[in-house]
Amino acid sequence: MALSPVFRQLVDKRVVLASASPRRQEILTNAGLRFEVVPSWFKETLEKSSFAAPYEYAVETAKQKALEVANRMHLKHLRTPDIVIGADTIVTIEEQILEKPVDKQDAYKMLSRLSGKEHSVFTGVAIVHCSCKDTQLETEVRDFYEETKVKFAELSEELLWDYIHSGEPMDKAGGYGIQALGGMLVEYVHGDFLNVVGFPLNHFCKKLSELYYPPPKHTIHHIKHDSIPSVETFEIPSDGECDSSDNTSCKGAKKPNNSGIIHPSGKCINGSGNCIMPVDSQNGVKENTTQFPPKLVQLLDGFKASKALFVSSKLKIFDLLKEKGAMTSVDIASRVKASVRGTERLLDACAALGLLEKTHQGYSNADLADLYLVSNSESSLHDFVLHCDERMWPLYTRLELAVREGTSQNHCPFGKKGEDLFQDFYYQSTEMKQHFMSAMDSIAKVTARDVASAFDLSQFRVVCDLGGCTGALAYELIEIYPEMKVTVFDLPDVISNISSFQPSRQNTAQISFSSGDFFKDNFPEAELYILSRVLHDWCEEKIHILLSKLSAVCKPGSALLVAETVLDEKRTSPARAVLQSLTMTEGKQRSNLEYQQLLEKYGFTNVQIKITGNLLDVILCFKKVSPY
Repeated sequence: MALSPVFRQLVDKRVVLASASPRRQEILTNAGLRFEVVPSWFKETLEKSSFAAPYEYAVETAKQKALEVANRMHLKHLRTPDIVIGADTIVTIEEQILEKPVDKQDAYKMLSRLSGKEHSVFTGVAIVHCSCKDTQLETEVRDFYEETKVKFAELSEELLWDYIHSGEPMDKAGGYGIQALGGMLVEYVHGDFLNVVGFPLNHFCKKLSELYYPPPKHTIHHIKHDSIPSVETFEIPSDGECDSSDNTSCKGAKKPNNSGIIHPSGKCINGSGNCIMPVDSQNGVKENTTQFPPKLVQLLDGFKASKALFVSSKLKIFDLLKEKGAMTSVDIASRVKASVRGTERLLDACAALGLLEKTHQGYSNADLADLYLVSNSESSLHDFVLHCDERMWPLYTRLELAVREGTSQNHCPFGKKGEDLFQDFYYQSTEMKQHFMSAMDSIAKVTARDVASAFDLSQFRVVCDLGGCTGALAYELIEIYPEMKVTVFDLPDVISNISSFQPSRQNTAQISFSSGDFFKDNFPEAELYILSRVLHDWCEEKIHILLSKLSAVCKPGSALLVAETVLDEKRTSPARAVLQSLTMTEGKQRSNLEYQQLLEKYGFTNVQIKITGNLLDVILCFKKVSPY
């Protein structure tokens, strides 16, 4: 089915995907749809028992997600979208909906139940067309659902637990992801594979076609394959060939091109990078449908977007708009002491990136900027953004040399040796120390809640956060666990500068700060030790010293909590962690299996890994209890 004519109808429309799912975004991007992402705030609290069938629950949830985004963009963002797409995917067996597992035992129960059986995956999709009449939002909703049957093989205990220990089941409905490691559990799929991944692309395109130019009856064909149910396909006329008021007059419909990209060589490349047949026009001449691959566009423009964010943060444009509200480019240029021409272009770039809103009144912050880019907001990443500009950007400009030499280039822009990175930060001016600590504090605040709540830590009363910097994680811990006492252990220069980071509204009596070098000095006694964003930075020799000391000081039954980004088994995801490793520090990023083997080497057992979906994943393990 030729998808591009459908999507060309949407080129001039503001299309919004009301989902943060990277899988849905990838499916639609690969198909060539241009859209922006505005995750829905709709709380999925619908009573499942009130729906006659599971798919009705999925459809209603998708509709509510889309309507919430449409209303929020109209009322709060003051920019009414043309189309909002909502989706919700559920896994059902015997009419019961399987949620995301709450822990490994829950994942085991789910997967055991699916073992050797066929189950259904439903995705409900809502397409909301929006318009504005007399400042009031008007919506028209079209919805549908897709069902795919999936059969699991009989799962051995070993395979089942290996998959659970990978961490992949923890953020997936039904406890598995078919597009990744979960594919090894599946015996067959009847229906749309992409529906199981998270979005029924084929059905979605058909629905759009029905809306923009319903196919004439004679173009509908029924195709039946041995392995899947009968499906309908149809040819879609190209733009300009069909009068919307008289669809029966359409002629010369194109042959399907599988949503491919026509390479200048004449070969057509589909979304997976596979070569497919070129598209011919009616006179046999190849049609000029060359497109630039969206994925490459994102990669090529990525550095420009980063620098636009860095400069806007350095000029404190987001702070200014938070304080003053909507402003014109002339007023903003005057306040930040920059040219009107340059400022307007920078503001437009930020609006294109979704950081600012542009209306007839001028420019204002988008929700993302208010939450994370205003310097004094509670979840501000302002200082971390500046850290990326001032410290990380110069390193990555020397990436080619770093790759050729296989060494850190930290000494080149900063005149420092890579192994002295952290001490060097602290031995600089007081201002530089504050900048670095502010950057670490901001990233810790954004991740602290997920790290602190990944596991139930209520059994631990005495905790030591090694390398805990400003104590952001410690404050989160005592808020969740009021009976807990936490000691933050870090370098003397860190501890002497933490006063400005202590939250005034919180009782800090349960938190103490202790100075020392965790490679040389004794650790405070604790039932639970924490290493957050520590292990990936150090070489094997330093890690051996650190974990050997921890193993010696930990009493049997005490525990270690590690917060790091955990790579998948191929070591290619998440991309952010893989890219971070290009700084060529002596340390490295690790997969879940590598962390498990590392910790078990030093006497820690029952290694549990929680993939949080945030910047940091969490690993909990316990010191081995002696059998004697």
